[in-house]
Amino acid sequence: MKQRVGQRPSRSINYSASPLLASKTPVWRSKFIVAALAVAFAILAGRATYVQVIGNDFYQRQGEVRFARTLELPANRGRILDRNGLLLASSVVAQSIWAIPEDVNSADPKLRDLAKLLEMPLAELKKRLSNEDKTFVWVKRQVDEPVARQIAALGIKGIYQRREYKRQYPEGEAAAHVVGFTNVEDRGQEGVELAFNKQLAGKNGSRRVIKDRLGRVVEDVRDVVPPVDGPDLQLSIDSKVQFFAYEKLRDAVREHKARAGSAVVLDAQTGEVLALANYPSYNPNRRVNLTGEQLRNRVLTDSFEPGSIMKPFVVAQALEKGLVSPGTPIHTAPGRMTIGGSTITDAHPNDVLSVSEVVQKSSNVGTVKLAMQMSPREMWETYAQAGFGQKPQLPFPGAVSGRLRPYKTWRPIEQATMSYGYGLSASLFQLAQAYTIFARDGELIPVTLHKADGPVTGVRVFSQKNAQAVRKMLEMAAGPGGTAPKAQTIGYSVGGKTGTARKQEGKGYADKKYRSWFVGLAPVENPRIVVAVMIDEPNNGVFYGGLVAAPVFSQTVQQTLRVLGVQPDMNVKPMIVTETVEESF
Repeated sequence: MKQRVGQRPSRSINYSASPLLASKTPVWRSKFIVAALAVAFAILAGRATYVQVIGNDFYQRQGEVRFARTLELPANRGRILDRNGLLLASSVVAQSIWAIPEDVNSADPKLRDLAKLLEMPLAELKKRLSNEDKTFVWVKRQVDEPVARQIAALGIKGIYQRREYKRQYPEGEAAAHVVGFTNVEDRGQEGVELAFNKQLAGKNGSRRVIKDRLGRVVEDVRDVVPPVDGPDLQLSIDSKVQFFAYEKLRDAVREHKARAGSAVVLDAQTGEVLALANYPSYNPNRRVNLTGEQLRNRVLTDSFEPGSIMKPFVVAQALEKGLVSPGTPIHTAPGRMTIGGSTITDAHPNDVLSVSEVVQKSSNVGTVKLAMQMSPREMWETYAQAGFGQKPQLPFPGAVSGRLRPYKTWRPIEQATMSYGYGLSASLFQLAQAYTIFARDGELIPVTLHKADGPVTGVRVFSQKNAQAVRKMLEMAAGPGGTAPKAQTIGYSVGGKTGTARKQEGKGYADKKYRSWFVGLAPVENPRIVVAVMIDEPNNGVFYGGLVAAPVFSQTVQQTLRVLGVQPDMNVKPMIVTETVEESF
């Protein structure tokens, strides 16, 4: 057969030459393959249905765990204001620096500049960046805005910033023990910040978002819950009075080389705390290497034997019972007396003193003779009604109740020593509040840290007549011939009582360690304020309360009454004190 022109030659296939092609394929094999493919597709379809329909919640959660985040929207903490609306604490924006360690080049020379801006050694910075968590680590919390801007300008890969709030305290050391401070999480740690933390904090909001691996928000997944800012808190504190009290206290501690000091100023009409100061103090804006000595709010946390401060209460009770009158003579010669084998002495022996002069001269013997005419129960009830042995009704953490033992356990010598302030303990704040009894004509008034609207009603302890009589005695004690003429203030009449007591040491008393204080009121006829001052361990030659604490009282009273706009009640020339009667202790 001839091949046509233009046609390609055909190749014949010889199936018998290939054993594979020559063999017959079973029909079941092809069917099995088709069935296997169908089953596989069915399994894939079932799995897809499970993932997208039946088990969708589980996988949705797993996806959210990896990419969804709930961002907390911090509430702005409420401001703390003084009674006149001046700032004591407020929140300002502060950037916090964080990093993704795996994205940071540890050899980047800019890290040295970053460490310098953060005020930390380069080795410390690199240690933080080598954290086990490679996706997030705090580098430094709450840096100032100017520093944050410089850090952003460095442009270091893997270093980021988060906006937070930082507290600022304009009054610094002067109001530190009142206001306290917060930690980096904006939670109160001391003072008012701790006591009113829930009120000031407000309520944080939230935002649910999807983030990428660099922490950038790419999508909102639900409505934003806005934060509720904390309300402002207005205190009874007067920042000017607070500063004056702190300044005079600080100067006295330094002058007398003392260990510490405290002062408190109360409004005798409203019970408001106008000032509460301690030294040593600290700067709440820069808390570095703080010690317990600096942090202690001694006005409320330290209790001690009050010494002669207690004598007016014994005298007032004797007047109340009708045992004596202000002019009743008390024989105190020869300046000592023995009870139960123990001898009680006066610093300066006297012969016959009137009841008023017992307070003026601070006679231990005269006070004990009045006290022993009463039963232990009557004395105990007087002290208890004055607030001793009870915790002050202030929200401050750590406020102590002091110690007032049950009267049934008192021995005669213990009743005697308690009459002049040994054998019981109280805080300086308790003493200041107790003296509102004499400032308010016999009423013990409640105290408050909140700004009050007006005068308050107290609990009657003594009659108006007897309270006013004791107030006159306090005026004598703070005048010529008394134990504290240095308490006198130009333009204002004052009254008060000194106290000096040896500090307890072990089971006895230290020979050369004292606490010196003065508690008083002004003006005498219509008292507006009560001021209490305590100097701990004066060590510069003098230690009596009339010489150490009374001058601080005088300066604080004068400044405070001027700030409050109280008119002078007397025309007094500066007095030169040539001699001070030393109180017995």
